[in-house]
Amino acid sequence: MKDTLLTARRKKTEIYTWLVCLAIAIGINVYAIITYNASFMELITSFFYVLAFSVALYLAWSILRIGLYLITRLFKRKH
Repeated sequence: MKDTLLTARRKKTEIYTWLVCLAIAIGINVYAIITYNASFMELITSFFYVLAFSVALYLAWSILRIGLYLITRLFKRKH
């Protein structure tokens, strides 16, 4: 990965973060399949829903990180 506006390290971090979100979404899907005694074919048929949920998790996590960054930056300036 070439360094552009975002460094290669930041890009890798964001990809790993999204992969963790994807793993969480798949885990929740597996839990729901087991809980509701559904067919494990649901893992394949509901993959796009899981993918969309992982993106939603990633966006929520990113908004939380940006908020925390802004709060810490605000308090650093006052000292």
